[in-house]
Amino acid sequence: MFRLLEATGRPMTAIKVDGRTVQAEIGANLASVLLRAGFQPFRTTPVSGEPRMPYCMMGVCFECLATIDGITNCQTCLETVREGMVIERQLGASPIKPAGEGAP
Repeated sequence: MFRLLEATGRPMTAIKVDGRTVQAEIGANLASVLLRAGFQPFRTTPVSGEPRMPYCMMGVCFECLATIDGITNCQTCLETVREGMVIERQLGASPIKPAGEGAP
């Protein structure tokens, strides 16, 4: 459904999404990479379990939340791909960690 309109010539890297290896351009918008790779839903709501996907792609709606490198509730539309990223979709409520845990 989604595809890259033109090659940018940026170097590629492997990222892990829910345990699956995905090739992505370094510096690419993470939400767009996940959309092109076919991941859906990006998350489900904590109360009703309704599926959610990116909507605004500019950080306003919070529908594209994921856990990135152990940090929960990250907006994928505001993240760029970097080497070694590990992404997990948030299905339901994200775990609450004590202060200082999960941050790089």
